Amino acid sequence: MKFILVGGGTGGHINPAIAIANELKSRYPEAEFLFIANPDGMENTLVPKAGYPVAHIRVTGFARGFSMHDIVHNVKTVSYLASADFKARKILRDFQPDAVIGTGGYLGGPIVMEAQKMKIPTFIHEQNAFPGVTNKLLAKKADIVFLAFEEARGRMPEGTHCMTVGNPIRQSFLKATRADARRKLGLDDAFTIFSVGGSLGANKINEMAADLMAWHSAEGKINHIHGYGKHGRENFPKMLQERGVDLKACPRIRASEYIDNMDLCMTAADLIISRAGAITISELEVAGRGSILVPYPYAAENHQYHNARVLADHGAAIVVEEKDYNREKLLSAVKDFAEHPEKAEELGRNAASLAVYDTAERICTAIGEFLQKK
Repeated sequence: MKFILVGGGTGGHINPAIAIANELKSRYPEAEFLFIANPDGMENTLVPKAGYPVAHIRVTGFARGFSMHDIVHNVKTVSYLASADFKARKILRDFQPDAVIGTGGYLGGPIVMEAQKMKIPTFIHEQNAFPGVTNKLLAKKADIVFLAFEEARGRMPEGTHCMTVGNPIRQSFLKATRADARRKLGLDDAFTIFSVGGSLGANKINEMAADLMAWHSAEGKINHIHGYGKHGRENFPKMLQERGVDLKACPRIRASEYIDNMDLCMTAADLIISRAGAITISELEVAGRGSILVPYPYAAENHQYHNARVLADHGAAIVVEEKDYNREKLLSAVKDFAEHPEKAEELGRNAASLAVYDTAERICTAIGEFLQKK
């Protein structure tokens, strides 16, 4: 069997594609795989590192502004699209896949659309509660659309064949316990906060973390791990200085630019403060942790807000939009969790009730059964 997979732009699209390929490979050891990658995209690094070959199609999204830079960018985007269909057809004819699997991002448009024209079975995985534009365009002609959240079903075109399967998550989340994670991190049993804004950082989450540290550093009874990201390299130390926080005098606080053991930090925590990307939501569910979610306000179609609402509507998270941030309200909420940890545990139990542990397996079973019938 032969499979083409495409998901580009962010790790949230790429990593699910790799997880699906890994599961297919375990089921069909003789299968051949080909990923589609933008030469300048993150997938062009992550996919070969995972051991899979790539073919290149250059595609970019449209800029929404009207500056000269945006206009030039959009002219290039049109020119890339003009050649993308031809390249997609050539790749499909040369490789002759049994199925094409798309996991979101504008890179998937040309290859999945051409596969549908050529009557090759196509499958789509949508990670967010609010579906992306590309997936919505491709969904109606896809043989199966796999949803991470049931809430996305009503936002898909009428007639779409949908299955709710969750998001693939790292296996390390299934193995660690809070006690093991704290032992590996050298933490005691004190109430533990983990705050992070992604590899680049999030200014508002850095501000929230600094406000919290200014409060709890005085008594030194709370553990706090924080990732301030690349963009916080200069700003976060200034925030702490403005609030009179000296990290050298606070052994319970750990702040670093990059968090390379996300699974351990999330599992060790009693409360997590983060953005609301689709994979983060699924990891919170599998880890069974309560959270304060701060959606990225500039995400396409505000999809992070819709992701966050999934947990909030099930009593598993508090949503704080950046425009509504209030220091006193945050301190009051976190103080309450620290004084009554059973409340944070209740959020975590509610999150765990939504968890799906075998997403890749469900997707590959459905694809295998479809291809077998065909």
